[in-house]
Amino acid sequence: MRKWSPLLFFIVFTALFLPAEAHSSSLDIYLFQSNTCSHCTAEKTFLKEIAPKYPELVINSYEVSNNPQNLQFMVKVGEKLGVDAGGVPFLVLGKESIVGFNSNETTGVQIEEKIKEALQNPPVDMVEQVLAENPELITVKTYLTPSGTETEKPAGNKSAFKLNLDPKSLPLPVFTFVIALMDGFNPCAMWALLFLISLLLGMKDRKKMWLLGGIFIATSGLVYFLFLAAWLNFFMFMGYALVVRYVVGLFALGLGIYYLYDFYKNKGGCAVSENEKRRGFIERIKQVVLNKHLSVALVGMVVLAASVNLIELLCSAGLPAVYTKVLSMNNLPEWQYYLYLMFYILIFMLDDIIVFVGAMITLQAFGIKNKYAKYSHLLGGIVVLLIGLALIFKPELLSFK
Repeated sequence: MRKWSPLLFFIVFTALFLPAEAHSSSLDIYLFQSNTCSHCTAEKTFLKEIAPKYPELVINSYEVSNNPQNLQFMVKVGEKLGVDAGGVPFLVLGKESIVGFNSNETTGVQIEEKIKEALQNPPVDMVEQVLAENPELITVKTYLTPSGTETEKPAGNKSAFKLNLDPKSLPLPVFTFVIALMDGFNPCAMWALLFLISLLLGMKDRKKMWLLGGIFIATSGLVYFLFLAAWLNFFMFMGYALVVRYVVGLFALGLGIYYLYDFYKNKGGCAVSENEKRRGFIERIKQVVLNKHLSVALVGMVVLAASVNLIELLCSAGLPAVYTKVLSMNNLPEWQYYLYLMFYILIFMLDDIIVFVGAMITLQAFGIKNKYAKYSHLLGGIVVLLIGLALIFKPELLSFK
């Protein structure tokens, strides 16, 4: 037994210094993200959810929209990997990277596959190499944990500043209500409805009056909904690019200034509609309303309403574009985005509905007074101007709770 003692001692001594498992070493992944990006929020939530499945996983998060050093760091990492790092979320694992996040079932599956591969074959940490090559960078990172907390930690060789913002703003439904209400007080879209009502009031068939007017309003709402949906999908598709936020912000600033200028110049009138096109549409409205065949009149009303609203969109394209950009910055289930668009349309069409129903009940045409349209233009200019400033300098104010 004694002759085995040295051998047993050697085995036990060696075992004390061997790693318990090959997986005990950590695996670092790096997420470059923006607090104002809904796709980034969705990816952070996904990473926190899968973290308990992979104890070795260390999730390093770098916020880039409020930290120029982190943004510069992201660009350098992209250059190191030979990829375009111009958008967020930007996830890096070894030499692999993923830009954007669609859903847990698509991008999420792709991320998990790369994590599993990296656990089997630990990759070279390219991000750490970039940090070592650029010691002058003052970056700030946070660790994402399954509990949902984020612990901020400076990285680099110098002390880093902290940007810890907790925006307090109106709920998104209230924001939607305010913007849609201002957008609805638009003199451009009202003239066609008022002229239509004046013709309908001369008819004896009340059923046809309600039907034609209702079709006109419903078609107008549908066209505007499709217009909003197109803007929303464009911003959702382009949401990974930070430059889009700055472009829309500058557009909103310019639009707000134009609205304020137009308030003093045109006194609330609509420069787009006050031309020969209006007279052409008036003749078409007469032909449709006076047509004896109801089916032909209904089809004509749908086409006419769509045509009028497509042209008049030029008068109010700004608010829908700015609103849908803000909406895309909020992390919501897909169905909720469209629910907000429907709510927007309901509020937007509210003045048209009130004017039409009131006229049909009282048999008298009335509309929104010009001074209300004028001052709504002023208020709209101020609001769009403020939204533009927020998009450029304080985008977190537009991420609603």
